Amino acid sequence: MAKSYDRILISLDVGTTKMCVLVANQLDNRSLEIIGVGKAPSDGLRKGVVVDIAKTVHSIKTALKEAELMAGFTIDAANVGISGGHIQSINSHGMVPITKGEVREQDINNVLAAAKAIPLEQGYQILHVLPQYFIIDGRDRIQDPRGMHGVRLEVQAHIILGALASVQNLVTCCEMAGVKVTDLVLEQLASAHAVLSADERELGVGVLDIGGGTSDFAIYQNGSIRHTMVLPVAGNHFTNDIAIGLRTTVHDAERIKKVYGLVCSELLEKDDLIEIEMVQGAQKQFAQLSDLVNIIHPRARELFSLVNENINKHQLRHCMSTGLVLTGGGSLLTGMRELAQEVFEMPVRLGSPRVAYDLPETLDNPIYATAYGLLLDAVAKERNVLFSSGDAPLAKRALMRMKSWVADFF
Repeated sequence: MAKSYDRILISLDVGTTKMCVLVANQLDNRSLEIIGVGKAPSDGLRKGVVVDIAKTVHSIKTALKEAELMAGFTIDAANVGISGGHIQSINSHGMVPITKGEVREQDINNVLAAAKAIPLEQGYQILHVLPQYFIIDGRDRIQDPRGMHGVRLEVQAHIILGALASVQNLVTCCEMAGVKVTDLVLEQLASAHAVLSADERELGVGVLDIGGGTSDFAIYQNGSIRHTMVLPVAGNHFTNDIAIGLRTTVHDAERIKKVYGLVCSELLEKDDLIEIEMVQGAQKQFAQLSDLVNIIHPRARELFSLVNENINKHQLRHCMSTGLVLTGGGSLLTGMRELAQEVFEMPVRLGSPRVAYDLPETLDNPIYATAYGLLLDAVAKERNVLFSSGDAPLAKRALMRMKSWVADFF
């Protein structure tokens, strides 16, 4: 390595449409210097889940190579984001006696173990346990009960489940690409880490990360997670709708979406003609911009309506007092914020990474929110990066590391 660095942090966002690698040098406790960026089209994933290992490995290697050339050294480990339609979540309650009259670490471990004692579907694994609040002797809600006196300790926890096979396939792809998985982080939690302010987390906010294969939703209140959901409706659906509606190629539909994508007809200033590539071959044809709006608008409204129904079903609207934050590549379509405000009837803003570190302006974009969040997660956890068992298989150790995320709350 040509240059000496203080501490290297690496994030790998394994998305359905893109692979993104960020390499950062942690100068001190408060500053990061981005020294490598790699991005490549993603092949081999569908709705956030690996369906072709060889193609996924090739895509990861391509993004890694670009980041390595920029950073000037070989990447052998990274924090990796995980998502997909297999992700599920539930809220669970646990209760245990306080063994010595004062809440100790073992009491917290015991009550969390009680909250995790839930029936699991075959092939599913608990990936993530996030305490929302604690209660001692039936009194007020507490964020950190350590050192407090009482007889009975309760916890309300948010538990995230995932298909063990999907997790193992992701870890295998990273390993085959030459990257050790130092940590697995749920992508909507990473995105929220990057785009939300401390006040939003405390007062109550929703964050919707619209990716290529999935849309990841989370609600925060009182500084902790309240609800999560993964929807299999995202950017690729917009692309496929355009390809079918305009009878063009998928590749050209992606270009049209990025260049001309518009969600609301009210924002259409002039109904111009756009040139498109016909699906039959090299011939060209023209379509009106209003036709494109009529294709994109129903899908965007469907996405927001599904999220809104989920909010109402679980009676969580009161938890979003500051509104909703949109992030991810899908949020960049013109008019998404305006349509979201209409559907949710609450304030909506676009979320770019809120990072007080040294980050290039070119990366100040919602599509990099997850990769930024993975770096922030690495900074927060750098003092506790040891796996529980060095001899366990990599996938199992990664899962064990995910379970230890509870330490972040204390």
